[in-house]
Amino acid sequence: MNRPHLLYRLEHLVVVSVAAVVIRLPEAGAVALGVALGWIASSLLRIRRVVVRENLGRAFPERSPGWYRRVTRASYRHLGREVVSLLRFGRMLPAEIRSRCEVEGLELIQGPLARGQGVIVLGGHFGNWEVAGASLTARGIPVDAVVRRQSNPLFDEYMIHARRRLGWGVIYQHKATRRVMKCLQDSRVVALVADQNFTGKGVFVDFFGFPASTVRGPGILAIRTGVPVLFCDPRRLPGSKARYRVRFSPILYEPADDLEENVHRLTRAYMASLEEVIRESPEQYFWFHKRWKTQPKVREPGSSVKVAQGATENPSHAEYAQGDVD
Repeated sequence: MNRPHLLYRLEHLVVVSVAAVVIRLPEAGAVALGVALGWIASSLLRIRRVVVRENLGRAFPERSPGWYRRVTRASYRHLGREVVSLLRFGRMLPAEIRSRCEVEGLELIQGPLARGQGVIVLGGHFGNWEVAGASLTARGIPVDAVVRRQSNPLFDEYMIHARRRLGWGVIYQHKATRRVMKCLQDSRVVALVADQNFTGKGVFVDFFGFPASTVRGPGILAIRTGVPVLFCDPRRLPGSKARYRVRFSPILYEPADDLEENVHRLTRAYMASLEEVIRESPEQYFWFHKRWKTQPKVREPGSSVKVAQGATENPSHAEYAQGDVD
C-alpha cells in the first residue's frame, strides 16, 4: 500500500469535508450539492468529457448531438447525486434503508441461502451499486463485496468504513479466491461489479455490438461452484428523495460441455443484461471509463477470438478484479 503523501492527504481532506457537509444538510440541500459537484466536474473541470462522448457515440451511434449533450450532463448529475446518497445511506438505520429501496426478486436470494447455498450477484456501474448491497444487508442478508484497493490509502480506508457502515463484508481482490469460496460455503451473498475493461486474461464478449474484454473470474466461479448467479439492477427512481428499485434476476444461458465456452456464454448473458438496463436509463451508467480499451488480437479469417492473452482454466486472484481504472 502506498504511503499517504501530501496530495493524498489533500484529497482525503476534501472527501471528508464534503461528507461532513452532506451529512448535516437537509436532503434537498445535499442533493443540490451533489448535482453542483457533477456540474463542476462536467462543465468547469471537464473531467473525462471526451471519454464520455466517445463511449456514448459508440453505444448509441444513431442519436443526435443534442441527445449526447443531454445524456452527458445527466450522467455527471447522476454521479454527483449518487456520491451524496452513498454518504447519507451509511448514516441511516436499516428501517429507513428498507423504506427507500424496493427489492424485486428477493426470493431468488432467500431460497438458496435457506438451503445452505451461497449466491453470486453480478452488477454493473449502473444506478447505485453500493445502495444495492445495503438494500440486502438492511433485510438481514449477509453480503460480501469484492473490491479494488484504491491507490490513495486514506481514501481506501474511508471507503472500506463507508461500506462496512452499510453492513457489507469487504474482500480485497488480492485475497479474493479463498475468501470468496469460504463466503459461498457459509451461505452468504458474494457481490461483484465486473463490467470494466480487463487487460489480463479476459474473455471478449459483445457489449453494444463491440468486443469488450471482461474478467473471467465470476463466470468460472459460478460454473465451478454451481451456486445461483443473479444480475442486479439498482436503479434510482424519479424524485428529489433518494429512492431505488433494486431488481434481481437470473443470468440464464444455454450450457455447453466446454468450460471456456460456458464462461463465454455466461459472461455474454451478464453483459446483455447490463446493456438492456443501460438502454432504458443511459444517464445512470458510468460512462467515464474506457470500456473498449482492450481489443482482440487479429486472427486468421474464420477463427474465433473469445479469450484474451492466453487464459487458463484456473482463476487467479486478479481475475476477480473489477477492471482497470482508466
